[in-house]
Amino acid sequence: MSNKPTLPKGTRDFGPRQMAKRTYILDTIRTVFQKFGFQPLETPSLENLSVLTGKYGDEGDQLLFKVLNSGDYLSKRGERIVSTEDLEQGENHLTGLIAEKGLRYDLTVPFARYVVMNQHEITFPFKRYQVQPVWRADRPQKGRYREFYQCDADVVGTDSLLCEAEIIRMLEEVFGKLGIEKYTINVNHRQILNGLVEAVGAQGKESDLLVAIDKLDKVGKEKVIGELQERGFSDEAIQKLWPIFDLQGSNSENLSTAREIVSSSGTGQRGIAELREILALAQSLGSDLSHVQFDLTLARGLSYYTGTIFEVKAQEATISSSISGGGRYDNLTGVFGLPGVSGVGISFGVDRIYDVMEDLGLFPEESQIGTQVLLINFDEELQSQVVPVLSQLRAKGIRAEMYPEAVKLKKQFSYADKKNIPYALVIGSDELASGQYSLKNLKTSEQHSLSLAAVIEQLTTLS
Repeated sequence: MSNKPTLPKGTRDFGPRQMAKRTYILDTIRTVFQKFGFQPLETPSLENLSVLTGKYGDEGDQLLFKVLNSGDYLSKRGERIVSTEDLEQGENHLTGLIAEKGLRYDLTVPFARYVVMNQHEITFPFKRYQVQPVWRADRPQKGRYREFYQCDADVVGTDSLLCEAEIIRMLEEVFGKLGIEKYTINVNHRQILNGLVEAVGAQGKESDLLVAIDKLDKVGKEKVIGELQERGFSDEAIQKLWPIFDLQGSNSENLSTAREIVSSSGTGQRGIAELREILALAQSLGSDLSHVQFDLTLARGLSYYTGTIFEVKAQEATISSSISGGGRYDNLTGVFGLPGVSGVGISFGVDRIYDVMEDLGLFPEESQIGTQVLLINFDEELQSQVVPVLSQLRAKGIRAEMYPEAVKLKKQFSYADKKNIPYALVIGSDELASGQYSLKNLKTSEQHSLSLAAVIEQLTTLS
């Protein structure tokens, strides 16, 4: 008895209609990336674990999918490489013996690896975009998957804050084109957060602070404070942090408040100054900043960020997770032997954007159209005379197909309906004799007799 097939948790199949919508999202994002001067790049699904580990913080490392070495992974050259003592030393030690590779966790670290390996062929500043799947051993839930696509755009080899301002404009343009009107671009700066640690006298606890406050929107203020206490923050330090949880007002007002909180930290002051400059540059590029919000509690858990950080959330959707995020990383390539190469990037979560658009009913009807017109098949004799028309339609860029068999018209029209094909082209013996073909709108049932040139003109408007 055969086993019933299933999918691994956190993964999904995508049928033709879903793929049409996903392609609409991907094409929209690619168009904006190209408009801003980014070039395409792809990297392998597998990376060496030495490339991946240590780049995402302790929690991120726990979410890496490790791939067992091929063959007898417990042995090497016929000799057993795992001993009882190895087993006693725990998971991390054992993993290093039996797994050398892992599925990529994001697209940024593989990009940094690529830059280092190809530094002599790259023209800096290097602007690349990448659209590929990534994998995380996370607990699956709505809006959170183990396999999902990211669309990344990064520029490396420049410290210019114009890059951050352009990221804001790209975010606004992408979501504007997708019809997502209500969203928030939360921004913060790692130097402000580091300045916060200095200001409350908790030097050396930067990572602890970031991990704790990054959970604020998920677990709430009280639990974040509890975690800070567990991580060794004194009551005095937590008291000084209290104002950051209740910031209200405009970006300018909140930046001023933050400046007062980190007034004793030169690092924090530099972060405030950079954010002010970025927002001013974004306005010069055409942004009204109506979607941008300075959020002093935004931390983003990835440890490689060193400057501005971004996170986008949609409003009025049941998906509470971020749909885009990114930031500046000043020395990510340094761990691969190329120090001093600053970069900044943004990543769009395609799967979450899909869920938001589906949730809010934002997909335009035309984005779901694959085939534009179905040619009706009457019989084998007529088929040979109609096939040249099919070729002429395709030659004009019209997505056309002919029903492969001469079956009842009801079945052919039902086929078109299920595939969301908007038009049917009826070419019988009378139509061939007159040169006037019957083009039927399957949504409205309107039907017109048109020349082939007129049919092409009307269908071209759907392309």
